[in-house]
Amino acid sequence: MTTGALLIIPTLNEVDNIAQAITGALASGCDVLVVDDGSTDGTLDVVDDLAATHPNRIFSLRRTTKQGLAAAYRDGFRWGLHAGYRAFGEMDADLSHNPAVIPALLHGLTAFDLVIGSRYVPGGRTINWPLKRRLLSRMGGLYVRLLTGLPVADPTAGFRFYRREVIEYIDLDRIEANGYAFQIEMAIRTWLAGFHILEVPITFKDRTAGESKMSQHIVVEALIKVARWAPRSLFGLRRQRGRHLRLRRAHPWLH
Repeated sequence: MTTGALLIIPTLNEVDNIAQAITGALASGCDVLVVDDGSTDGTLDVVDDLAATHPNRIFSLRRTTKQGLAAAYRDGFRWGLHAGYRAFGEMDADLSHNPAVIPALLHGLTAFDLVIGSRYVPGGRTINWPLKRRLLSRMGGLYVRLLTGLPVADPTAGFRFYRREVIEYIDLDRIEANGYAFQIEMAIRTWLAGFHILEVPITFKDRTAGESKMSQHIVVEALIKVARWAPRSLFGLRRQRGRHLRLRRAHPWLH
C-alpha cells in the first residue's frame, strides 16, 4: 500500500501536451494516473512509452468513449483509494496548470483538507486567456458564491489536491455534475462536511496546443446545477455554523 500522492489527469486527444504534464508531475513528487476518454491522436502511445520507464509511477485507465470530466475523476478517485494513496490531485493535461506548483499545493495539505490552485486570490493571475473566458470564469465564481455561500474565490478551478479522508467521506455515487460543475459540487460538499479549504495563488496560462473541451452545454449545466444546489447549500451552512466552517487564504511563502 502506498502513502503518497496520486495526480489524476483526464485526457482526450492531448498528444502535444501529455508528456510534459506527466514529467512535470513526476518531478514534483506525484504518481500519475491518466484517465483517457478514447483519444485517437496517439496520446496513449506517449503515456505507454513514459510508463515503460516509470512502471510504478505512471498508470492509465482507458475508456473507449467520451464519458466526461466528472466520470474521469470519479473513476480515478476510486482507483486511487483502492491503491492506498493518501492524497488525490487534479490537473488539466493542457499545461494551463504549472506542475511546479504541486509541492505548494501538497504542503497545504499538512493543515488543510482541500487545497485549490486559485487564479483569483492575491498573487493569482491568468495569462493569454481571452477576455470572454476571463469574464465567464469571474462571473461564474461570483454566481456560485452568491447562490451557495461557498467562500471560495475560484470554485471552478481544476488544479487541486484532496486529503484521502475527504474523498472517503464524499459519496462519489451521489455526485450529480458531469462537466466542470463537478469542481463546484466537490468544493461545496467538502465545505459543508466541515473540512477546511485553502486557496493557493497560481498563474493560469491558456493552452498553446490542442483544443479546449469547454462547450456551451457545460456552462449551462453549471448554471442549472448551482441553482439547484443553492437551497441545500444554504440550509446546510445554517446547520453547520457551529462547526466553525472556515477558509484561509494562502500565505505568500506557499506560492
